[in-house]
Amino acid sequence: MRAHIRAGGLGKGLLIVLIGAAALAGCANTQTAAVKHGYLFAGGRYVDTKAGPIMERQMYVESRIPAQITKPYPIVMIHGAAQTGTNFTGTPDGRKGWADYFVEQGYAVYVVDQPARGRSADAGTAGTAVRFPADVLEKRFTATAKFKLWPQAALHTQFPGEGPDRGQRGNPVFDQFYASQVQFLRPNSVSEIMLREAGAALLDKIGPAIVFTHSQSGPFGWVIADARPKLVKAIVAAEPSGPPFRNAVFGTAAARNWGVTETPMTYSPAVTDPAQIQTVEQAAADGPNLVKCLLQAEPARKLTSMQSIPVMIFAAEASYHAAYDHCTAKYLQQAGVKADFVRLENAGIRGNGHMVMIEKNNLEIAALIARWLADKVR
Repeated sequence: MRAHIRAGGLGKGLLIVLIGAAALAGCANTQTAAVKHGYLFAGGRYVDTKAGPIMERQMYVESRIPAQITKPYPIVMIHGAAQTGTNFTGTPDGRKGWADYFVEQGYAVYVVDQPARGRSADAGTAGTAVRFPADVLEKRFTATAKFKLWPQAALHTQFPGEGPDRGQRGNPVFDQFYASQVQFLRPNSVSEIMLREAGAALLDKIGPAIVFTHSQSGPFGWVIADARPKLVKAIVAAEPSGPPFRNAVFGTAAARNWGVTETPMTYSPAVTDPAQIQTVEQAAADGPNLVKCLLQAEPARKLTSMQSIPVMIFAAEASYHAAYDHCTAKYLQQAGVKADFVRLENAGIRGNGHMVMIEKNNLEIAALIARWLADKVR
């Protein structure tokens, strides 16, 4: 535990660093403003290497526990591609993040760094590490209105920062955001397998929980629910990776051949090969600037592990996900899942891009989620 005190009365620029005895002992928990901060690791396994046995695939989990827990289940927050748990603990312009917001609502909150990401150790030889170039994030996440790569992009107004370079390299807020970007693993099937294992291990430690996902981690919510259906009490999927069976907007290559995942899920009738899932394309899109959904041919197989788990999927007005997230919701509904789909603009929340948890109105979106949870989770 460290306390940093700038002592203006002791000389300009002097910095006094106090190191507590608990820190010297390797303490993993601190107390701040009646919130208990801590961490744990979930999952992991030992493997033999030339240098000796090491542990891989463990997942770092930061905990924030309010002095008075008023909600029945904690929230587990799982970030998307190239991100870490910092997505939820603050914003690049210094505002409150979702973790603190939901702690204030009476939830215990657990924020993860995916295995092989951030403060979680690498995954050995699993997958290939890649990074997003800054210009890709400008075009897809932060300054989409300038590039207009999809019809809704022109509506983007909510990324933080000021001036004509808002959302672009050189703007201090964008530079803070890009500094937080890290390498991640391809293909996504590798991460799905690791998160199924580590997510299940986490719920085995902390008990039943609500799972929040974003973007790349969307399928992780589905596979964790498949692994621990009795321990997942709800899933909130912010713009989950999709749509079913193929990509959209930036290409149409086959993807998620298990419907909403790259790896096996439990279906009834049972599926042993994803080729057994028969598909059919919608005759017409549900509206302008929307993709045609690829769904199951009827009678549809059911996702048996998720039948009793309420799901909220939401899409932002200006995001590229606005074109296809409804397809993911339709697929889950067809498979018997109680999935609600929300377009933020229909809830009066306008101008958002893909990085909803750090944009200027992030707490307005958090409040929408909190209302949904109050209605669905008992």
